[in-house]
Amino acid sequence: MSISDPLFCDVLVVGSGASGLATAVTAAQLGLDVMLVEKEPQFGGTSAWSGGWLWIPRNPLAIAEGIVEDLEQARVYLRHELRSTVLDPRVETFLEQGPKMVEFFQRHTEVQFFSGSKMPDFHATEGCAAGGRSVCALPFDGRRLGPWINRLRRPLDLISLAGMGIAGGADLNHLLNARQSPSSLLYASKRLLRHARDLLRHGRGMHLVNGNALVARLLKSALDRKVRLLTDTPVRELLRDGERVVGAHVESAGRRVEIRARRGVVLACGGFPHDHQRIARLFQHAAHGSDHLSAAPKGNTGDGLRLGERVGAWVVSDLAHAAAWAPVSRVPREDGGFSGFAHLMERAKPGFIAVRQDGRRFVNEADSYHDYMCALFAATGPGETPQSWLICDHRAQRRYGLGWSRPFPFPTARYVRAGYLFKAPTLADLARQCGIDARQLQATVSAFNLGAAQGHDPLFQRGESLYNQAQGEVLHGPNPSLGGLCTPPFYAVKLVPGSLGTFAGLNTDACARALDQHGVPIPGLFAVGNDMNSIMNGHYPSGGITLGPGMTFGYIAAQTLAGLAPDQAPTGRPAP
Repeated sequence: MSISDPLFCDVLVVGSGASGLATAVTAAQLGLDVMLVEKEPQFGGTSAWSGGWLWIPRNPLAIAEGIVEDLEQARVYLRHELRSTVLDPRVETFLEQGPKMVEFFQRHTEVQFFSGSKMPDFHATEGCAAGGRSVCALPFDGRRLGPWINRLRRPLDLISLAGMGIAGGADLNHLLNARQSPSSLLYASKRLLRHARDLLRHGRGMHLVNGNALVARLLKSALDRKVRLLTDTPVRELLRDGERVVGAHVESAGRRVEIRARRGVVLACGGFPHDHQRIARLFQHAAHGSDHLSAAPKGNTGDGLRLGERVGAWVVSDLAHAAAWAPVSRVPREDGGFSGFAHLMERAKPGFIAVRQDGRRFVNEADSYHDYMCALFAATGPGETPQSWLICDHRAQRRYGLGWSRPFPFPTARYVRAGYLFKAPTLADLARQCGIDARQLQATVSAFNLGAAQGHDPLFQRGESLYNQAQGEVLHGPNPSLGGLCTPPFYAVKLVPGSLGTFAGLNTDACARALDQHGVPIPGLFAVGNDMNSIMNGHYPSGGITLGPGMTFGYIAAQTLAGLAPDQAPTGRPAP
């Protein structure tokens, strides 16, 4: 392998998810010379496949809508959720700096948000909020990226419609209600026609939403600020001068390249969702490492953590949970392997229940994906495999779909032939196909239907919390989350342990500086996003607690690299 002349910059960012790009954009806005390297052919990492939500209490968009809360309210909620009377200093920094981060990006960059004013926290505990703590990137016209649109990771094929991203809220509701509402039918028709036109003209959708829009906006901001961006460029090792990290050796176009970073290196490689060795060590249910399905891209193999460890950084491994758990179903691929479809929404809709092999419910199906898996782990006895079945009737499958099996007008036969979807004319027949206790399943559904008709779930109180209601069907009553399984045929898919990303990461301080085993900062080395140990200590209090802290600490790391105090909000220069 040939060796090229060294390249020089002020800041080297490794990884191109929202956290890495936020670091690069902020640093460049502050006048630093920034390089960003990505080992995959496309930019965006897991962020480009995500819902794109950020949890930022007291953000300026909520305040503009009149939702004003005291900082102490968010502290109270997090103390309860994190099971601690004293918050990590990084949590305090996040709560103070998060709103400033949102204001900075809104004021100076292409990154523009809309407010999640009706997005409640996961848990109805002390200090929780009914809304106003979440923001999401506004849709973005991909044509504004010019040829760089081809370097942006496309929406995840398992959950998109022919590559068309679908946003939550009004977008999703119109598509689901197209059969019931003429206005929704018109909306859905226009969306599909626009997407078809984009496919013909550009080879991909150009109306970008969710995490795809967030990454596109960050990428456009980075290009505007002359950040040097390289794909297909894995980092092989970090360079040190004494104890200080001063750059990295990377591979690019068949050459080994030395990059010297005068201010420092920022690791933003997306954690370790496909690092089988670390998974085997940290996930109790995955002794072999390879039997865990993550919804993250396959390229997220723990590079940042390994690079950090080799120069003395320390990976925290004693969290409440090592990852953001999610129930996933195994979708067969053409190469004989499987992808994981994360079941994030349909569980909360009317007409669905979840049971274990014994035919009994074990969880409030409308609770968060992380809570679902925690309940499954708790219900699984020693020596048992943690798995469950998500079951619905014909009406629910045709309206909402069931995992990879799409709703009307898509036929279900393809998914049945693939061995993914189980279908039967009666619940007893379905149970026999799936190996579920048939008599108990019938009794469970009978009791569930009786309560659902009255709008009550005496076992798990499904649909009573604001989060459950928000995840349910607004047009359905008396409980938006409860509906009986009454219309045959019946369907089921098997759910197994999966994750949306990892929590265990490099120990850092409130400036995002990587720390050694003694808690001393390693000069010149920073970690953000899922390479940074979760500030929530492995808990999951609300949606957006990955991207919110990720972008906030990217913003903080850039300030620190620019020589500013963490609480000194930069003004920067106007966007070009």
